[in-house]
Amino acid sequence: MSVYDPIHQISSMWGEGFKTNGNLGAQIPLIDEADMKFDSQSEDASHGILGTPNKYDQEAHKPTDKIQRRLAQNREAARKSRLRKKAYVQQLESSRLKLMQLEQELERARQQGMYIGGGLDSNNLSFAGPVNSGITAFEMEYGLWVDEQNRQISEVRNALNAHIGDIELRILVDGMMNHYIKIFRLKSAAAKADVFYVMSGMWKTTAERFFLWIGGFRPSELLKVLGPMIEPLTEKQRLDIENLGQSCQQAEDALSQGMDKLRQTLADSVAAGQFVEGTYIPQMASAMEKLEALADHLRQETLQQMSRILTIRQSARCLLALGEYFQRLRALSSLWSNRPREPA
Repeated sequence: MSVYDPIHQISSMWGEGFKTNGNLGAQIPLIDEADMKFDSQSEDASHGILGTPNKYDQEAHKPTDKIQRRLAQNREAARKSRLRKKAYVQQLESSRLKLMQLEQELERARQQGMYIGGGLDSNNLSFAGPVNSGITAFEMEYGLWVDEQNRQISEVRNALNAHIGDIELRILVDGMMNHYIKIFRLKSAAAKADVFYVMSGMWKTTAERFFLWIGGFRPSELLKVLGPMIEPLTEKQRLDIENLGQSCQQAEDALSQGMDKLRQTLADSVAAGQFVEGTYIPQMASAMEKLEALADHLRQETLQQMSRILTIRQSARCLLALGEYFQRLRALSSLWSNRPREPA
């Protein structure tokens, strides 16, 4: 079976949706053996063998030196653990302050009768609609998610510059991969609160929304952007990434066709006034949630396939480039919104 089979199944999925145990080694009794050895040898020394006690002293000190090194390593590990705990506590405190700030902004928005997601809905023609608690929670979670992503990007960048070992680097890569999986879960929960909000990318910046495809990034386009940033590649890696891009394009085409059909069905229903809250609206919402879930599944599968194709160091560079790409889009939005404007 090809590694790209899960992506090839997207088209059929859309069609159906729409109609340590590590053994603890025995501890080596270095001290006991050394003591026994020392006792027996010192007994010989007491019988008049001159010039040998220093040799026995050195051998007796060998396990002691090993213990000292082990203690030094433990102290260093404890120091790093305290630093990590301190950073974690600082992050929690920062998150708490941001949460308080968001709650204050939410209260002000309630008083002004605004919808936190931005924009008007059918019940909000006079700027006075209810706040969607599910979307509000998602926006708070997403703000924290972006902060954590920025921290991980900085951590991976420093790790690559320091040329740390592959084992330590893999821990950072796995952490970044799990972080992307987390945002897919958060989006899935938010879609149940307001699927239009999620698919339109209202929580993203304007520059990010410019490249939006079904609530997120288009995998095939991102592969083209990231390709030059993870060179050099072997011929096999280059071929695998090319095949992955073609598989993504095929799945994207199938999902885009489904999106077009969904839009047309929705437009026809609006024009004909066929909305019945008890039946039709839940069916449409369910179809839209399934479509968005399939798109996120494709995005997640693409990231996982890339991690299988690349080495651990290449994967770290790839995820770093991906994170920095989104950072630049957010920075572009900020620059654009703060640009000097000529008076009308």
